[in-house]
Amino acid sequence: MTTSAVPGATGHAAGPGAPGRRPAGPGSDVHPVLRRATAAPAALDLLTQAHSGLEEAAALEAPNERYATAHLAALRTAAAVLAVRGRPEQTARRRRRIRSAWEVLPEVAPELAEWSALFAAGAGRRARAEAGIAGAASARDADDLVRAASMFLRLVERMLLLRPALQGSTPLVPGPAPSRVGPTRM
Repeated sequence: MTTSAVPGATGHAAGPGAPGRRPAGPGSDVHPVLRRATAAPAALDLLTQAHSGLEEAAALEAPNERYATAHLAALRTAAAVLAVRGRPEQTARRRRRIRSAWEVLPEVAPELAEWSALFAAGAGRRARAEAGIAGAASARDADDLVRAASMFLRLVERMLLLRPALQGSTPLVPGPAPSRVGPTRM
């Protein structure tokens, strides 16, 4: 018989329902839960939505729509980080105040502070673009944001130790990985 570090495990190959196998006592029917090697399912779902949003943004013609869609993809990427690393506020006073993801992100992931500042600065433009205000975002603004959101998504996937979780997807921005953590000047 082999020994195991898992409480209640006996080392037998046969499971609890095998013929002639009897439970070894309290808790013997509880199976050990393996640690996750990747992010939580909610975070993976948000990253999948971010990928889809970037693909959609890259295909859109109107700069306002492209900008707003890319910004939303970046927001979903930030939400994935918060889903993995976020903690509830400690005081009732702080819990009452609504804060944007861009404000909370540097607190839980300081290495993403520059990215947070970049996308927070674009939140007003995104609101104008979503409202349909003509000229809220130029074609260059939209293209720059699609590239930035794509780099941010790849960085977050690496940070959360995802080995491109979406194997079938191709990067929207080809080229080598960014050498810095912060956004590049555009």
